[in-house]
This record gives sequence, structure tokens and C-alpha cells, in this order.
Amino acid sequence: MKMINEILKDSVYFGVAISVFAYWIGCFCKKKWNYPVLNPLLISMLLIIPVLLIFHIDYETYDYGAKYITYFLTPATVCLAVPLYRQVQVLKENITAVIAGTVCGCLAHAGIIVGVAILLKVDQPLVYSFLPKSVTTPIALGICNEIQGISAITVIGVVVAGITGAVLGPTILKLIGVTEPAAQGLALGTASHAVGTSKAIEMGEVQAAMSSLAIVVTGIMTVILVPVVVNLLSM
Repeated sequence: MKMINEILKDSVYFGVAISVFAYWIGCFCKKKWNYPVLNPLLISMLLIIPVLLIFHIDYETYDYGAKYITYFLTPATVCLAVPLYRQVQVLKENITAVIAGTVCGCLAHAGIIVGVAILLKVDQPLVYSFLPKSVTTPIALGICNEIQGISAITVIGVVVAGITGAVLGPTILKLIGVTEPAAQGLALGTASHAVGTSKAIEMGEVQAAMSSLAIVVTGIMTVILVPVVVNLLSM
């Protein structure tokens, strides 16, 4: 197994190849059966993790090649401005609801985390690490470093928030009777950042535009709100 690690460590293709192949399988399953739980990103994780564990491949070895995919994360997020530009009139008509909805979402998110942390007596570093979980990874890690959280925990929180929103979000919205496209998009973007937005894109262009906007507003609000919450908790 050590030999496998050594061979793959020198390859810039292994991480990219296994990631793309696993995601392709996820897309194939989603297209064939179209169940909400068959999210391509979730399937990719469920395929890649066992492979790494079974063959005792270090995460660093996998990430050596896979990190090149993450370079596209920021430009991909910026591209979400395209549907927003196309639906700018909808934004103008709903600007008050957009701001109010995302602000309430951020406040509720922080309140739930703090409330659960107090109830379960969770250590402060863990609480700090989960506070930025509903924004995109680059922003979440930046906030985590500023408030001295644990980066690995923050990344896990971001992934779980994204996957949960993409898989369960539309069903939950349907169950509680949220049918307005703009409201659906705002909910997914505020709670589940870019991964939730990928689901919003499938639902429609209005949902995609509002979810893209929610990512930006939620990111700004989280950058402002999290340090305030941390200061209050440390008093």
C-alpha cells in the first residue's frame, strides 16, 4: 500500500481522474433515476472515500491532483452572476424581500448553532468552526481563520450544509408550501450556498438568479455577523 501511495503521489492525474469519474457516475445515476437523494456530489463522496480507505491512500496523495479542480471553484461561483443578470427585473421587484429573507436566514442560522451548542455544551472552538458553514468554502475558511476555528470542521460543515440543501431542500420547500420561485431560490442560496444553487438552477432561472444573489448577500452578512457572535460568546 505504501508503494501505491508513492506511485500516486507523483501523479497529478489521479485526484482529478477519480474525482471526475466519480462525479460522472453520480450524474449518470441522477439522470437515470432522478431521485433527490442521488445528488452527484453526494455520490462522488460515497465512491471516493471508500476507495481511499480500502487502498490506504492518504488524503494528501488524493488532494495533490484533486486540488486543481478546486481552482475552478471561484470562477464557477462568479459565473452564477449570469442568471442573476438575466433576471435583474425580478430582483428589482423583490429587493426588500431578498434583503429581509437573507438577513433573517443568517440570524436564524447563527441562533440555531449557538442554541444547540449551549444545549449540548459544545466547546467554543467547535461552535466557531460551524458558524460560517452556510457560505461558500473560500469565504467560510477565511472567516474560520479569523475567528480561530478549526478549518477541517468548517469544511465538513460547508459540505453537509450544501448536500443537505441540495438533496432535501426542494422537498422541504414543497412540504411547507413555498411555491414562489424567488423564495425557493433565496432559501436554497442562503442555507446551502453554491451546492444548493446547483439545485436551484435545475428548478428554474428565477430560482437560480435569486439563489446566486443569496450567496453574495449571505456571505457579506456572515462576515459581519460571525465576529459579533464570537465576541458575545467569549464574554
